[in-house]
This record gives sequence, C-alpha cells and structure tokens, in this order.
Amino acid sequence: MAQSNAPEQTPQEGQRGRNCGLKKINTPVQDLKVIHRGKTIRLMLQDEAGFGRVNKPKYCWCEKRVRPSVPCHHIREYRYAYGAAEPLTGEGYLLIMPYCNTACMNIFLRRLSEQYPDNVILLCCDSAAWHKSIGLIVPNNIVLLYIPPYTPEMNPIEQIWKEIRKRGFYNEVFAALDKAVERLCDTICSLTNQAISSITRRNWLGLV
Repeated sequence: MAQSNAPEQTPQEGQRGRNCGLKKINTPVQDLKVIHRGKTIRLMLQDEAGFGRVNKPKYCWCEKRVRPSVPCHHIREYRYAYGAAEPLTGEGYLLIMPYCNTACMNIFLRRLSEQYPDNVILLCCDSAAWHKSIGLIVPNNIVLLYIPPYTPEMNPIEQIWKEIRKRGFYNEVFAALDKAVERLCDTICSLTNQAISSITRRNWLGLV
C-alpha cells in the first residue's frame, strides 16, 4: 500500500484554506456588484455528471432474514447532465447533452445566458479541459470563476448529482439509453428550488 509523505493538515490550516476559498468567491461577487450596479448578480455553481445504463448495487430495505436481489448491468452508454445552481434562491438550470466537450459547454453557456438575460452570473466551476478551452465562447453576462484544484467541497452542486442518483437510479436497469434519459429528465423535474437550495447552500459561501 502506497503511503503519502505529505504532512497532515491541522484544523487551523483547514480553516485557513476554507477562508481563502471564501475570499476567492466573495471578492469577485462584490466587484461585479460595483461594475454592474443596478443589475442582479447571481452566484451559481456549475458541474457535469454522466448518467446512463451502468449501475451499481446499493443498499435497500427488505424483510428480515431475506437477502435482496437487485438488477445490475454494465452497458457503457451515457448522457451528461450540465447543471448550474444558485444556492441562495435554489434556482437551477440543467441541460442534458451527449458529450463533455467544448461544443456542448458552449451550448450550455449560451442557454444559461438566455435564461437570465438581464442578470450577471458569476459561474463557479472546476478546471475541466472544456471549461478552459481556447474555443470556449463565454456570453457577456457570464463570468467564469475557477475553484482551486482538489476542493470539491467548494462546489456543492456535486451533491445534486448524488440526490438525482438516489431518487431515480438506485438499483435500476434500463432497457435502452432513451429510458435512462427519460428517468433523468423526470428526476430533474422533481427537484424543487427549496431542495436545490438546501442541498447546495453553505454558510461559508457568505451569501447575502
């Protein structure tokens, strides 16, 4: 078993790291409020996740002394959910796309921009290649902010994907990819603004 020689992070160091990340988010929010005075500034979290016909057995309820039997298969067919969520209001925009690449990201950004034409969106995302591609076309009312590497806790929208899998994909198999996409759409539509906000909102975001 490989062992890391890196020193363990103390609670104080961890708190300093979170404070640093908070500053990275709050500073551009305040700057945008000054630059775009009179406009609504939305802090939104962005990410993508694959959903398809590959599934893994999960814990489930059953009668006492009965071992449950759940279906499982590994057919590698996927579609990708692109999402942006605003923790403050629980508003979100999700779009199902065939790939994770620059072309699909451009479509998502354009649609997101059209969804909030009179607002300015500070969109927090990770450093995936298609988020930083030279071919990326960022609309005028969207500003991209890249979170530091290895800080998934700064992008709580990832918890939305877990909620979708829990609601619609645990111990399920699909006869065709279209059926999986249909389930994905239904599950996304079941998410209320209140649910999105409760899942993604964090005190350290300093939302006001």
